[in-house]
Amino acid sequence: MIHVVAGIVRDDSGRILLAQRPTGKHLAGLWEFPGGKCEPGESPEHALRRELHEELGIQIGAMEKLIAVPWRYPQKSILLDVHEVTTYAGCAHGREGQLLRWVKLEELEHMPMPPADRPVIAALRLPPHYVITPEPADDAEFLRALACVLAAGEKCIQLRSKHLAYVRLRALARVARELAEAAGADLLINGHIGLAQELNVGVHVPAAQLMQLRERPLGPECWVAASCHGEQELQHAAAIGVDFVVLGPVRKTASHAHGAPLGWEGFAELSAQAPLPIYALGGLAADDIAAARAAGALGVAGISGFWPRRG
Repeated sequence: MIHVVAGIVRDDSGRILLAQRPTGKHLAGLWEFPGGKCEPGESPEHALRRELHEELGIQIGAMEKLIAVPWRYPQKSILLDVHEVTTYAGCAHGREGQLLRWVKLEELEHMPMPPADRPVIAALRLPPHYVITPEPADDAEFLRALACVLAAGEKCIQLRSKHLAYVRLRALARVARELAEAAGADLLINGHIGLAQELNVGVHVPAAQLMQLRERPLGPECWVAASCHGEQELQHAAAIGVDFVVLGPVRKTASHAHGAPLGWEGFAELSAQAPLPIYALGGLAADDIAAARAAGALGVAGISGFWPRRG
């Protein structure tokens, strides 16, 4: 597997830099995040600093790991190791004659890019927290709590209910969608693909439902997420085009009382095999973000760590 590093370089307005692959190279003509090969014995950070200076003439300061994408092309296999460049000096220009282009985040999905870069676009669009709701009891109280979560700045919410009658869930989801839209947040509904289609929101499929799907259940305009607990589910999620997954449990919780938790070591082993963004799940809260990212996660997901306590 070829270790490739790439950098997310932004200008003062937040646009992201892309470079066009030159004629004669694999995937020539496509646009990619700039970078190059990591030499044997070279750290990814050193390789990225070297490559971006050689290609763009910029000096990299601070950077943060975003995602690592293992990807198999017919011609070769790569590990695409992507970092957010948070500070740099110099004016980016194509030192090797390559074409450059600055694009807005929302424009990336419409650019012709290598398949391995697609999970990177999802990672760039996703927030560090994925908030899962508890089972709704009182609808008014549930919606007040949701409003508090949104007011706190959370941008990705999963409406999870296993017991509500469908008519009641549908009505609750409609109001939840309105609240999320007003806050600039995304809503996903657990399990109910038809309801997600009706409301034009995302869907989150449990692991058992995931394994029954043979294709992505929604169009590209809405998020599709899944729960995974092992390698087989992760591979199937990637194969059908799921945008992101939650993987766990990392720690033992009341909802996952049976079976051994993955722990951070087990989580890291599984996440390293998955070519898509992953949220760590299971007894986690916002202050676990550093440990989650060190283990290969994009962020953390949970209920109790993010949902307001009653009273």
